[in-house]
Amino acid sequence: MTYIPRHIERTPEMHPLTWRMRDDKQPVWIDEYRSKNGYVGAEKALKGMAQEEIVNLVKDAGLKGRGGAGFSTGLKWSLMPKDESMNIRYLLCNADEMEPGTYKDRMLMEQMPHLLVEGMLISAFALKSYRGYIFLRGEYIEAAVNLRRAIEEAKAAGLLGKNILGTGFDFELIVHTGAGRYICGEETALINSLEGRRANPRSKPPFPASAGVWGKPTCVNNVETLCNVPAILEHGVDWYKGISAGKSEDAGTKLMGFSGRVKNPGVWELPFGTTAREILEEYAGGMRDGLKFKAWQPGGAGTDFLTADHLDLPMDFASIGKAGSRLGTALAMAVDNEIGMVPLVRNLEEFFARESCGWCTPCRDGLPWSVKILRALERGEGQPGDIETLQQLCRQLGPGKTFCAHAPGAVEPLQSAIKYFREEFEAGIAKQHFNNARAIGGIQPNNLLKERW
Repeated sequence: MTYIPRHIERTPEMHPLTWRMRDDKQPVWIDEYRSKNGYVGAEKALKGMAQEEIVNLVKDAGLKGRGGAGFSTGLKWSLMPKDESMNIRYLLCNADEMEPGTYKDRMLMEQMPHLLVEGMLISAFALKSYRGYIFLRGEYIEAAVNLRRAIEEAKAAGLLGKNILGTGFDFELIVHTGAGRYICGEETALINSLEGRRANPRSKPPFPASAGVWGKPTCVNNVETLCNVPAILEHGVDWYKGISAGKSEDAGTKLMGFSGRVKNPGVWELPFGTTAREILEEYAGGMRDGLKFKAWQPGGAGTDFLTADHLDLPMDFASIGKAGSRLGTALAMAVDNEIGMVPLVRNLEEFFARESCGWCTPCRDGLPWSVKILRALERGEGQPGDIETLQQLCRQLGPGKTFCAHAPGAVEPLQSAIKYFREEFEAGIAKQHFNNARAIGGIQPNNLLKERW
């Protein structure tokens, strides 16, 4: 059966992030952007609102971070110091989109660069920040070119630089391309990299809101998060909360999608509460002919696998969390019946092991250890106790056991794959090892592992 893509009519009321996008996918430059209500929210904020009023508006709207954590944006803004003597503050946009299977921020920056510029302008005004940085993944060359052009256009129009819109507010915006490390997605590692240091996470506290870039108060927000701000300023709280589908507790829309061997992989702006099944079947077109759905990750490589039984869950932070995973970036990956879970997870753990900054021992040593065991299971050379060792590693690398969230995220796909597909891991344990273990008698499997490694 031929799949016919679902037609989506984007409207300002239901698609605040994408309704201005062109069908030919070319960038929307300043003249076209302003003809479609561009910078209306910025003008409203700078000319008619107090900074604290903007912070409270974003908080009341229920905007949550779109980078994966889902923390209240308005609350995060409110943590910046109120002391007027702290006159040097920074706004930092986390555009280091290194999560495998995630490409939503790239789409916004390449096609809607002025939306991010406007979102940062409003946010900087609310935070009393005079300078902003877009920390961009180095491989996003087209995004860098488009963002720099948009910044120059905004400067020429009096929307960046000195005395913006005649309000006396100054704001400078700079694009900084990173050197290509996954760990820079962690905000303090990102700050270290921006300062020219090694990209290691920092000890917290102090948090960036009190001591961030060059020791000054800093707010770090994701690209998609900042791109939501202009519409909230333009249309208000009630409108933003009313977009969500069903009974979702999360407000607004989210860029969601499916990758993998589906008929129409992609990303769409959808209201929170849309089910994963609807995205998979109606937007992504279901699995390719001859393939059966097996499992999925809701929001990037660092989220727990779920099964077909979870497809009817609403795509929001609470629902996916209750199912034992995380919404993450909401760019899901579908796994089909021809893909083995052991080689799939081994591939993911190799990536996470390589991208560890090496700062703390559990992450530095634990992730490569998991890769060694998975390789053995993949070759059919596993030994009794391997699965239990992997489970022990998942506990030892869990939340609160490492310096940052890299390792806890890295072991999520591993622990969930064992939970739902344990038989595939057991198949990698060679039969002769069972006989050897019985013959040895008193020697425990973990001691065999110590000898092997």
